[in-house]
Amino acid sequence: MIAPLVDLLRDRRTVVLAGAGCSTESGIPDYRGPEGRLRTRTPVRYGEFVRSEANRRRYWARSAVGWRRVSDARPNPAHHGLAALEAAGFVGGVITQNVDGLHHRAGSRVVIELHGSLADVVCLDCGDRISRAEMQTRLEYENRGWLERYRHRPADAGGREPQAAPDGDAELPEGAYESFRVPGCRICGGVLKPDVVFFGENVPRDRVDACWALLDAADVLLVVGSSLTVYSGRRFVYGAAERRVPIAVLNLGETRADEYAAVKVEGKAGELVPRLAEALGAAC
Repeated sequence: MIAPLVDLLRDRRTVVLAGAGCSTESGIPDYRGPEGRLRTRTPVRYGEFVRSEANRRRYWARSAVGWRRVSDARPNPAHHGLAALEAAGFVGGVITQNVDGLHHRAGSRVVIELHGSLADVVCLDCGDRISRAEMQTRLEYENRGWLERYRHRPADAGGREPQAAPDGDAELPEGAYESFRVPGCRICGGVLKPDVVFFGENVPRDRVDACWALLDAADVLLVVGSSLTVYSGRRFVYGAAERRVPIAVLNLGETRADEYAAVKVEGKAGELVPRLAEALGAAC
């Protein structure tokens, strides 16, 4: 099943465009199912976060409850397989749409986090930065009684547990956010935001340029675990097609790159990437 992919990647320099399908097997869900449909809960938008204190309370309350799921997640065989392919010289770098940091933890060295990283928090007023771990400590201190009430409480009257999302938050009952306290910047008291690109926010220009530089140095673009519904990642498929760089797709379900793909392999990244690495002689 992966033989055509092995033949395409052998003796070529590959850049990987990775998506949420790389992290679902680490316990981090994606926004869309295999059919590419957006899940019921839509992610916070940049404008909503910046303009509304209530929306910031809502975001940080959900994040305070759901953060441990992301911070405790570990790389799965897909991450380790990509790191092995890089170490063996087959992969020149990874452009990841994920914000969980798992590619770095698996040992990948050249990683561009297109949408930023949940590991950092930035002040929108003065630019000061702190770690997400420090932010969690401050959130827990400011909301001691609140967290005890909601951390293990069902999200709804039906008794269903809170559901996690890729941005590290969790579902909470309506009205749970009103008493939540969000600390301000330690330097200026300004608004703190996770250092990730929210929906409706632009990816920084220098980061996009770095992605194009990786693609320009590549012989193949390999899409792993992404439906490519969001344009910020899909643009690199269009760029590869314009440059006549062969495109390969490894994903469970349809993607917006399928019509451009020289090779398409259907399946889970955690199962197929290690097999690809083994077939190319890259030990995981």
